Amino acid sequence: MDNYQISQFGIIALFILTAVLFLGLALVIGKMIRPQKPNEEKLTPYECGEEPSMSAWYPLNARFYILAILFILFEIEILFLFPWSLAFNTDIAVKNYSFSWIWFSIIEIGIFISILVLGLAYAWVFGYLDWIKPSQKKHSFKSPVPTDLYKNYFQKND
Repeated sequence: MDNYQISQFGIIALFILTAVLFLGLALVIGKMIRPQKPNEEKLTPYECGEEPSMSAWYPLNARFYILAILFILFEIEILFLFPWSLAFNTDIAVKNYSFSWIWFSIIEIGIFISILVLGLAYAWVFGYLDWIKPSQKKHSFKSPVPTDLYKNYFQKND
């Protein structure tokens, strides 16, 4: 009779299967236990205790999407730099590689960073990083109190 052992991948698969089953079981039990009594108050969107003043579905400015995409792009590229920096972090790793391989990897990462800088320069030149600030609106309110009274009041209290 052969003794079969679970491989390391089998242990991971068993762990993932157990986690999924536990999650599903928790969701089913929660669905069965919780009370289901919807009313008008419970179905309204919650905004920190405030009554909603308008619909939650309104178009966002495209600048939000562009900045989010640029952020994700540069974050993912930094993730590619991290393993490379760890590989050449110690003297032992550098001694195990040949001299030509080290120069090849340095040139390769230089090209990679150059492409990043080129993408950043492109976004900067075409104004994708500029944020248009709203202009201040001057109020047309005319106070019945003369401005000299305000000046005198603030000079006395300073």
